[in-house]
Amino acid sequence: MSNLDIKIGLEVHTQITSLKTKLFCSCPSDYRGKPPNTNVCPVCLGLPGALPVVNIEAIRAALMVALALKCEISDVLVFTRKHYFYPDLPKNYQISQYDGPGSIPIAKNGYIVIGVDGGLKKVRIRRINIEEDPGKIVYPTGSLLTSKYTLIDYNRSGIALLEIVSEPDLRSPKEARAFIDKLRSILEHLGLVNTELEGALRVDANISLAGGSRVEIKNISSAKDVERALTYEIIRQSKALETGEKVRRETRHWDAIRKVTVPLRVKEFEEDYRYFPDPDLPPVKISLKLIEEIYQKLPELPDQRIERFIKTYGLSDYLATVLVSEKVLADYFEECVKYCGNPEIIGNIVVNDFKRWVDEMDIEVSKAVKILTPNQLCQLVYMLNNNIINIKILKEIIPKVLKYNKDVNTIVYEENYIDISNEEVLMRIIDEVIKENPKAVKDALINPKAVNYLVGQVMKKTRGRANPELTNKLIIKKLKELSGTP
Repeated sequence: MSNLDIKIGLEVHTQITSLKTKLFCSCPSDYRGKPPNTNVCPVCLGLPGALPVVNIEAIRAALMVALALKCEISDVLVFTRKHYFYPDLPKNYQISQYDGPGSIPIAKNGYIVIGVDGGLKKVRIRRINIEEDPGKIVYPTGSLLTSKYTLIDYNRSGIALLEIVSEPDLRSPKEARAFIDKLRSILEHLGLVNTELEGALRVDANISLAGGSRVEIKNISSAKDVERALTYEIIRQSKALETGEKVRRETRHWDAIRKVTVPLRVKEFEEDYRYFPDPDLPPVKISLKLIEEIYQKLPELPDQRIERFIKTYGLSDYLATVLVSEKVLADYFEECVKYCGNPEIIGNIVVNDFKRWVDEMDIEVSKAVKILTPNQLCQLVYMLNNNIINIKILKEIIPKVLKYNKDVNTIVYEENYIDISNEEVLMRIIDEVIKENPKAVKDALINPKAVNYLVGQVMKKTRGRANPELTNKLIIKKLKELSGTP
């Protein structure tokens, strides 16, 4: 991919999940899990004569994001009608914003700094729009391609969305994923978005290769799938260009099950949407006083938090960056340190063990921290520091706690995970291992690195309970006795 001329721009649609009501009506924003088409009213259904009234808290949220992304903020908010003829919005237009004649987005010309391959990259933000979410299209008997019929649930229709559009500054799927991860962390730290909620963050990715047209991939639901979808598109488009096939300007759908993109429709042009200012929503003046008030209340943002973690806790840049990539993970780390100190040990365990198993088991971090609570993790650290368990055992206990939701002490004592540090007990086991492995003993007498095999055999016999450092020390002592070395 490094040899290809790739341009990627992202349109991130994120719900403002902190709001109590929808963007233009008083319907609750908590629509998930409700019976279909029950969380609706004449306004969010677009019925004749129903007039929208903007949720002022949505404007404040958008201004927070604009300030966090270093954007230029408009002095007036203008809502625009974006016309399209799909059934997920019954009035046949979406109330959004547009950067063109007679309209203006709430903010533009910002940037995000992402970390890529050990370096930093500045990715420009073209604009931020406030808009309403459409209804949810459901395919009851399969997927978009296979379902025999389609249902529509309008409960989501009218939920407040922010559309955050980047410039085509990204050059690889890896950079695109890093951009979304950083943006997600910013939104979480602002307290505006719970990205663990289904549909709270969705991405449209635009990609073009030199010699081809721009292709849009719609409604990708995670940073990981953005990377996968873009990787697939690069391979598809590059193969087409190599064989002389024309890459059409089109919109495609990401099939997350088959891991492929499939054609949806020919890509629309801006004039197809027939943008014009919404006559039902008068322009809203945005004062400098309001902007200053919101700026003064901005919370600690990810870059500031990373810097504090490095200075306050002595963490490496890597550990601090991974912890802060998810606000709930960073909060968990700080809560653990508050309980029992040991920031470096806690940081390593949270990043290298806890997060690894949470990802592997596909558990939401917010749920996992309620299973292996800060108190529970601190018990493990106490046992580690007092040689009750060793680091190998600690790594085995964490997935058991997460999988079975059992207390740390119960697992350690009921399953006999206590560290063996008694020299007499260890020497008996070491003598057995030496008798059973004469060839390994000969190798270890010649090559000190071969001692690791014997240590491994002791660990195997004790199910990992033998103290590794003491075991290594005792085996070396025994080998010296066998060789006659003082």
